[in-house]
Amino acid sequence: MSGAIVAGAGACQGVLAVGRAAAMKWFESIQALRRVKPPRMTWIARGARAAGLVAVYVAGFATCAAVHAQTAADAQTQFKNWYNDPFFALSSAVSACPVPLGPLMTRAEAEDDAHYRVERGTTCWLAHKCLKPNSYLYDADIAAAVRRQFQGDASLANTSLWITVQRRFVYAEGCAPASFDRAALQRRLEAIPDVEQVFVRVVADPHGALPYKTLPPPN
Repeated sequence: MSGAIVAGAGACQGVLAVGRAAAMKWFESIQALRRVKPPRMTWIARGARAAGLVAVYVAGFATCAAVHAQTAADAQTQFKNWYNDPFFALSSAVSACPVPLGPLMTRAEAEDDAHYRVERGTTCWLAHKCLKPNSYLYDADIAAAVRRQFQGDASLANTSLWITVQRRFVYAEGCAPASFDRAALQRRLEAIPDVEQVFVRVVADPHGALPYKTLPPPN
């Protein structure tokens, strides 16, 4: 849960708790007045106080509604790895290299993508190209194999690369010097069992145009 949602829920609970406490206090005072039968002006004063409490409580509900709407909007635009697709750094030598977007998306995008993931995932099995019923089920094993293959690999020196694995597709994105052998990286990734396609999107200048998507700047 995001900080905005937690803060919003806390604000609503605080407002409503204060309203409930005030209402209970007013109710108890009314009960006491009924027992002692005070003058009419006392009842008028208590009635005015009740009207004030109602106004505060209504305002509290309005505040909560506004907070809820804002936190719901925040949740819709928050970028997360909703489907837990493998996404990890393979190397990290270039500190200025922008982190790829990878599998991160908003909740709205994730909901929109749900049907297509099912459709794309089962196509492999229906075409008798996969033993598993969904191609996304291969991703965790592929990611583990990539980690083992390149652990401590000297060829990745002076690079910052991230790996995303989605339905047997492997994306290698990040920054590497111009001398880096991109074709060799692609061949090694393609040789990993169950990998269907490999996309190498690497840039030499981390401050130049990027061949991959990144997180949008915060509002």
